[in-house]
Amino acid sequence: MDMPKTGKSWEEVRKELEARGAGDAKWRDGKTAVYVFNAGPEIAEVQHEAYTAFMSENGLGPLAFPSLAQMEREVVEMALSILNGPDWATGAITSGGTDSITMAMKAARDYARAEKGLKGPANIVLPQSAHPAFDKAAHLMDVEVRRIPLKTDGSYEADPRAMGDACDAATIMMVGSAPNFPHGVIDPIEALGDVAEAKGVWLHTDACVGGYFAPFARMNGVPVPPFDFEVPAVRSISADLHKYGYAAKGASTVLFRDKKLYDYMPFDAQNWSGAPMKTPTLAGTRPGGAISAAWAVMNVLGVEGYREKQGLVCETRERAEEGFKRLGFEVLGKPMLGLIAFRHPEHDSFAIYSEMYRKGWFTSITIDPPSLHLMLSPKHAEVIDQYIEDLAEACETVAKGKAGERVEARYN
Repeated sequence: MDMPKTGKSWEEVRKELEARGAGDAKWRDGKTAVYVFNAGPEIAEVQHEAYTAFMSENGLGPLAFPSLAQMEREVVEMALSILNGPDWATGAITSGGTDSITMAMKAARDYARAEKGLKGPANIVLPQSAHPAFDKAAHLMDVEVRRIPLKTDGSYEADPRAMGDACDAATIMMVGSAPNFPHGVIDPIEALGDVAEAKGVWLHTDACVGGYFAPFARMNGVPVPPFDFEVPAVRSISADLHKYGYAAKGASTVLFRDKKLYDYMPFDAQNWSGAPMKTPTLAGTRPGGAISAAWAVMNVLGVEGYREKQGLVCETRERAEEGFKRLGFEVLGKPMLGLIAFRHPEHDSFAIYSEMYRKGWFTSITIDPPSLHLMLSPKHAEVIDQYIEDLAEACETVAKGKAGERVEARYN
């Protein structure tokens, strides 16, 4: 497409935008259970208005925009208040989970170089279920990735002993998830912490999915095990605001047990022709709207608002589990939050997925083992019964050998 020689009216362009979006996943009606976290129209309005109020401001310039600097500090403080951060803990807002994970790994690597005398190649040890963002960051930093098989007891949890055996003097980080994305299962962070302390290794909790969910689920009585700074060995945490924090994209937090660890994260550039530049994360320009929207949503919801919404999500997941089991499905592990993976012992999961897609459902799948996968939001409380009805029909279609062509499901 060439740039038009003359501009069009906004009305004309707006209509084309609407037309182009007509074929996208229908997340507003609840038939999408991946990519979008739908907390309802009221929170969407907060996101929109707070984001646009600061959409031109740049978090790169705290002297120019002290309002953004203050909002970022307060978001980090609120995060630490629910994640058992000690008084000396700190952190920053990033553009998303991959950014948070990358910066935590960068800090861990530089810490190992400065404090442990690491000079050669480095490695990280993580469970098979850990997010590919660690691989991406490792690729950028030329760090070896050691993925360790999960426990063989059907829990879909990380195996602390096997992960400990994989550590050596060049290991800069061990990883546990709270929860992992494929199965929605929280790894045994306390046991990983014991191993990390014995090995002298930095332990990172990837709570990108659960960081703004698990604390409120625990307040509601869900038996969430220790996963955050309550575990002494946890040195850093990634937690996404734009997932179950219900903030606008893209906003995440990377948090550190103390400032001495955080200080290994920022970039400080002074050997160029311009003014000295220090940035806390990978990005230079940092959209002010992402910061202001996160701050606004957290203040509008507060602890009670989050408890209500996360309670609704847990209740919906429980309803889903009951419905799936009635249809003969097996739920993988013991999910406690909003993610759930499930498979049928007799039917092809990918064939069922394709039939559900044809019924208008846009969800996700896992490949190890092959299963269907939902990431639930408060909106899904309104539609989960319909999903279960459609799932029953899809199973019947597959069982009769009448399934249509398979739909490829992947994250692009």
